Amino acid sequence: MTLQGWFLILLFVGILLALTKPMGLWLHTLYEGRRTPLHGVLGPIERGFYRLSGIDPAAEQSWRRYAVHMLLFNVALLILTYAVLRLQGVLPGNPQGLAGLSPDLAFNTAVSFTTHTNWQSYSGESTMSNLSQMLGLTIHNFLSAATGIALAFALFRGFARREALKNGMGAIGNFWADVTRITLYLLLPLCIVYTVFLIASGVPQTMAGVVNVQTLEGAKQALLLGPVASQEAIKMLGTNGGGFFNANSAHPFENPTALVDFAQMLSIFVIGFGLTWTFGKAVGNTRQGWAILSAMVILFLAGVTVTYWQEAAGNPILHHVGVAGGNMEGKEVRFGIAASALFSVVTTAASCGAVNAMHDSFTALGGMIPLFNIQLGEVVVGGVGAGIYGFLLFAILAVFVAGLMVGRTPEYVGKKIESREVKLAVLAIAVLPLLILGLTALSSVLQQGLAGPLNKGPHGFSEILYAFTSAVGNNGSAFAGLTANTPYYNGLLGIAMWGGRFFIIVPMLAIAGSLAAKKYTPESAGSFPTTGGLWVGLLVGIVLILGGLTFLPSLALGPIADHLAMIRGQLF
Repeated sequence: MTLQGWFLILLFVGILLALTKPMGLWLHTLYEGRRTPLHGVLGPIERGFYRLSGIDPAAEQSWRRYAVHMLLFNVALLILTYAVLRLQGVLPGNPQGLAGLSPDLAFNTAVSFTTHTNWQSYSGESTMSNLSQMLGLTIHNFLSAATGIALAFALFRGFARREALKNGMGAIGNFWADVTRITLYLLLPLCIVYTVFLIASGVPQTMAGVVNVQTLEGAKQALLLGPVASQEAIKMLGTNGGGFFNANSAHPFENPTALVDFAQMLSIFVIGFGLTWTFGKAVGNTRQGWAILSAMVILFLAGVTVTYWQEAAGNPILHHVGVAGGNMEGKEVRFGIAASALFSVVTTAASCGAVNAMHDSFTALGGMIPLFNIQLGEVVVGGVGAGIYGFLLFAILAVFVAGLMVGRTPEYVGKKIESREVKLAVLAIAVLPLLILGLTALSSVLQQGLAGPLNKGPHGFSEILYAFTSAVGNNGSAFAGLTANTPYYNGLLGIAMWGGRFFIIVPMLAIAGSLAAKKYTPESAGSFPTTGGLWVGLLVGIVLILGGLTFLPSLALGPIADHLAMIRGQLF
């Protein structure tokens, strides 16, 4: 580890903290549905959408109606994407003449982008046409991200509202209005500015499919190009992660310079940081948001420290044969160890999945942290919207434990947390371990599953475990040693992605509706404080204990056993 590497990490966190309140203020404006400076230009477009679709943006929805509309919207997008991918060969915007995708790969990819996972069982530049990249995939990058933020807004309203009763249940907003405003006034303008920056930095933006060039050595080379910059912008800002190229952000056309690399990492986290402040503002106490962000940052810095330490320490087996230094296998020289370690923790602490280095080539413990980040539920900042509403589920459990300590009904930001909320929170949180461990165990004994990993022993097990962790956690990154483009893995991972997204969302929305219908209870002398260091420590402890107790056995069989074998001089 070097002073320069730590300066990079601390500068990254410092800039994000400085951006938290400005981003949170803008998000809070959208949360409340107030007018922004962009309404003069984009307001007519927004109103036109409502008129064409017959939507009244002021009409509030109960949690059930909000959930039904959200699910129908995503199912429709899933069907559209599947059709585009299957018919790719006969659709325009296909300068390379690529054929349509097979049924299992089209299913996997359509589910992947619908669920905000962006798992890629294919090489983008040799599989997807420009039309498929733009219509089939990039549209999801906007709308799945907007859906996540809208769902966070819905939960915020559950905590913030006093007695917003609607047919016996609390009203939590209007799904269509939330998604439209977030897309028009947040994601679209940010991506336009970001795309211009990327183009100026050397990222291609063209409708050409192939450009033939002559190299310095005189050889001829065909460069695969396309509308890369526009997809790259929303890929990062929306914590999507699906790359135009197979190498993702390790490819120089997606990530050409150290400055672009740093900007990509900032853009992955900036909306997630801002949403914590928005939550505090929504419930009338910004200290609540800062407390949540503090817990997130503590967990994030702990993960970065372990990963950077392990990657900088390198491989002792190579050291014994005279190859000194840290672990540069699978890393870009233009980024180095510190930036690669930081990127790996950022992309897995968020539900992004973009990579600028190959996680499969990390040291065993260095690769364990990205895996563990996802297993925690990706609540260490997390995906746009998904991170904060996932963390609030842990907060409900933490305040329940705190309530047991003080001997009274648990309360959080003025709302009593009763058995219904606790049961729903446990149900949502239990989805991840049930699906991850169950599907990993199944694939570790079936021949179709064992045919996937390229490595044997604990590292091969880690490849399977990472795949299902990434799918259920809607992350999309991978230990790339797994051959996942098979009917078995395409089908099973698709099911895992769908369950990991929507089996959590529905209980969360039920909690939002229940809380919205409750009276506000002011804090009293007997209330457990939820803004100080004790509360932050309790949040960190709950997240780590639940994740550690649940996944420690699987980690022991995978990366921990892999690390112990490396110490003994054995590699897999």
